[in-house]
Amino acid sequence: MTIDLNQYLPVLIPLIILQVGLAIFAIVDVLRHPHYRFGNKLLWVLVCGLISFIGPICYFAFGKGVEE
Repeated sequence: MTIDLNQYLPVLIPLIILQVGLAIFAIVDVLRHPHYRFGNKLLWVLVCGLISFIGPICYFAFGKGVEE
């Protein structure tokens, strides 16, 4: 039994684009934002870049500090 990836492409391509876009948006926000609730800039860049959907979501939910 072989897996035909062509049948999954209509679902995979939007998910990949969403994941990459969310990671880029989160990394740009980490680099521009001066305050974090937990951790530092390097930690959040690594988390957002290396842990697919969960990393950026964790940053926006728990890591991003308040604007002053």
